[in-house]
Amino acid sequence: MATRTGRSAKDLYEVLGVARGASQDEIKKAYRKLARQYHPDKNPGDKDAEERFKEVQGAYDVLSDTEKRAQYDSFGASDRLRGGPGGFTFQTEGFDLGDLFGGLFGSPTGSGPGRAQQRGRRGADVEVSVNLSFEDSLKGVETTIPVALDSVCGECHGSGARAGTAPKQCPQCAGRGFVSEAQGLFALSHPCPRCRGNGTIVEDPCPRCRGAGRERRTRRFKVQIPAGVKDGTRIKLRGKGEAGHGGAPAGDLYVATRVEPSNLFRRRGEADLEIDVPVTFAEAALGATVEVPTPDGSVSLKVPAGSQDGKLLKIKGRGAPKLRGSGRGDLVARLHVSVPTKLSKAEREAIEKLRAASHENPREKAFMP
Repeated sequence: MATRTGRSAKDLYEVLGVARGASQDEIKKAYRKLARQYHPDKNPGDKDAEERFKEVQGAYDVLSDTEKRAQYDSFGASDRLRGGPGGFTFQTEGFDLGDLFGGLFGSPTGSGPGRAQQRGRRGADVEVSVNLSFEDSLKGVETTIPVALDSVCGECHGSGARAGTAPKQCPQCAGRGFVSEAQGLFALSHPCPRCRGNGTIVEDPCPRCRGAGRERRTRRFKVQIPAGVKDGTRIKLRGKGEAGHGGAPAGDLYVATRVEPSNLFRRRGEADLEIDVPVTFAEAALGATVEVPTPDGSVSLKVPAGSQDGKLLKIKGRGAPKLRGSGRGDLVARLHVSVPTKLSKAEREAIEKLRAASHENPREKAFMP
């Protein structure tokens, strides 16, 4: 934040030429009159006028603020108000002459920030999608993506003018790209209606782009899809978007991944995967070692005795590759106890014996008050 401190102990009411008991409307009216009189646009190159304008601006900043004005009226020009040896000083916070003159009033030479914003406009960003199988999203692939973009015309090279000719300065805005309309103290700027903010006009347009300086073309980009992308991951290709205006840089191209769901695995957090693993009642009760598929082949998983339906077991380092950093996530196995729907005679007899021998009632703990 820019801060400018005034140098004098001038009475702020005298700076604006108003009485101490002046109303806010009187202060505002005096400020607008003086600011109009000493504004740098009306006094180009006059340093005294610029300093006077700053004094007027600073005085108004204090006297237009009820709290600051009350402090000033109480302490006057004493050192106590700002602690400075030179008496009362005013501060204008966030006051940037370059922004004010170039953005609100326009630059008399057409070279200020206002013109830069109109003439040089960055190209638009573009987003396209690429479809991937779940397997390709885990291992990464290189693919070529066609993208329709507004690009610089290949015949006129962006000028919009027929070969052998050149754009001319717009007579309405004198090449500045914007025009200003007086609104009391300030002048409101808007793009020139004749040149549409370009600052130039094309009298003999290029037949290929019809004076636009741009043409729609399909370009093909090779994109390296990193291993471990998820559905919705965005990959940024800097400077591969729409062409800029007036020599400004092009926008960026974003490639969004659309990953098909897997029949086996589900995403879990950043790089972990989850898989459902069915186990029999006997395997869950007695414990067992079962084979579980992973993205890189099967592994053996030890199921502890007494495992309940829904129990989670972690297989370290068998998840998806990590996009940030190195290594892989984990594979989380969710156990599902499979209850047979049809029993053989031998199975039924075995389960009947188990029920007769069991003294456990799981509902006692579940339904206890």
